Amino acid sequence: MVGSSGQGIGTVLHPVSDLVRAKAVYAALLGVPPTADSPYYVGFDVAGQHIGLVPGGGPQGLTSPVAYWHVPDIDAKLAELGAAGATVAEAAHDVGGGRLVATVTDPDGNVLGLIQDR
Repeated sequence: MVGSSGQGIGTVLHPVSDLVRAKAVYAALLGVPPTADSPYYVGFDVAGQHIGLVPGGGPQGLTSPVAYWHVPDIDAKLAELGAAGATVAEAAHDVGGGRLVATVTDPDGNVLGLIQDR
């Protein structure tokens, strides 16, 4: 159940080494064609989730899948997570269309993503 402070995990990004091959595998797995298809990103929307493929880990340097929690106020959530012991890995920034993204690491180095849609 999603609490009032967030909207839950809605996006998971996967770093891939071969975007064309990965796109075919994920299309077969998910049973739908991509809703975003470019040389730098392929995305699928299925069952209320967005699954993204990022070649070479993208500018974020992803080395493993990262779940992105959708939140209503990214700056407030970053402050709350920092106070709880997380470290900001990627500050909030606009990735287009008014979407803000950021990442933090937990005390064990696990990456947690945040997304705010304006």
